[in-house]
Parts: sequence; structure tokens; C-alpha cells
Amino acid sequence: MPRFFVRASQIGERDDGTKTVLIVGDDALHITKSLRMKEGEQVTVCDMARREYECAVVATGEEVLLSVLSEKESNTEPPYKATLYQALVKGDKFDTVVQKAVECGVSRIVPFISERCVVRLTKKDCEKKIVRWQRIAAEAAKQCGRGIIPQVSDLLTFDEMAREAAGADIPVLCYEAEDTKTLPDVIKGAEKSETVSIVIGSEGGFSVSEAERAVAAGLVSTGLGKRILRTETASTFVLACISYALEL
Repeated sequence: MPRFFVRASQIGERDDGTKTVLIVGDDALHITKSLRMKEGEQVTVCDMARREYECAVVATGEEVLLSVLSEKESNTEPPYKATLYQALVKGDKFDTVVQKAVECGVSRIVPFISERCVVRLTKKDCEKKIVRWQRIAAEAAKQCGRGIIPQVSDLLTFDEMAREAAGADIPVLCYEAEDTKTLPDVIKGAEKSETVSIVIGSEGGFSVSEAERAVAAGLVSTGLGKRILRTETASTFVLACISYALEL
């Protein structure tokens, strides 16, 4: 069933107490022009606050009016909030990172700059890319049945990232030179943790200096096994491991 996300202001109520939802913009055009939905056909709507509404189409056009048939709390969100801090990477790899991280349950994605990033952007340069990444996050959230659209935040420096990421209950720095502490070591006994930070470097990983600064800020340096993962693979791997440990 098609899934759409709306703001609370788009949910209303008729005089008889029936709830309605008004779909506008590109989503309305998609329902009307692409899906060619007719009166009575059903869609799922999420209100950005982890509540889902099963709805029937009442009228289509530039705006689409839906009638709410039933509602419930979304059951597709993890019991924790995971934030992915991903260093800038070459080409369209970041697109892949965003898409797969959303599918694996991430709540927020934060790009940052590290010493070995080939791509060099200012915060202003990154604004247009963030719009694109947010669009990819929204499409992935619809496709995989999320109850929220994970947010892509503004670009951070390495030290800004480290200070912010260290505040999570499980603050993970994925560092290929770490051979004493594994991911299971970090998440063991953390079943009730509410927040997780996952920090992934660029194609060249982190320098020794960066790893030391991150640990000093409060991140936990963690190895990901005996194989070296590509930067666009690492976040999916870690999120899947955390989902297995804390959700499944």
C-alpha cells in the first residue's frame, strides 16, 4: 500500500468527528497523476510522530483529500535512536549511505569533514547536497515502511562531530586500526540504551590524531572484524549488528 508522510497541520476533523488528511504538493500529484488513484482506494499516512493512519481516497487533484479509516502507533521504528555520522565521500556514495542507513533504522544522518576526505565542501556548499540527501531519505522511508523520515543534518567539522557524537549512550567510532575492542564488546549489556552514535570515516579512514581526539572526546574506538569494509558498506554493517543486538 502506498505510504506518505504529512505534518500534523494536514490532519483535520469533520463536523461528524471523522478525521481527514489533506495531501498537497508533489505527493498529491503522485497520487493523482502517477498512481491514478480513485475514490475509495487506500493509502497509509504517517504523521512524523510515529503514528500511522489507514485512509481512503475521497477526492484527487492538485490536493488530495483522504478519510481516516483507522489509526495506530507505528511498529516499524527501532527502540533506540541511532545517529550516523558519515565523513564526506566521493561521487554518489553518500546517496547509497543515506538510502541504506534509512532502511536499517537510522534516525538521523550527519555529514562531517575529516583529514582524509577527498571531497572538500564548506557548510554553504553542502546545503544543496543536503536537500538531495533529504529527498533520498524520504523516498527510502516510504519504500521500507518507516514511521518517520530520518533527518539529514548540516555539515560538521571533525571536532564538532566528535563532541556531539560522544553524548550518546553507545558512542561508536569505527576505526580499522582498533584490534582490542570489538562491536559486540561495546553493545554487550546495552539493551536499554536509548541513543547510539556511529562514526564512519571516508575512503582513507581516520588518522591516528583524529582517532585519539575522538576517544578523548568520549567516543569508543571499535573494530569491525577481520575484513576492511568500504566506507559505503560500514554503516549498513554496523546498523544491522545493532538492530540484531537491540531490536530483533
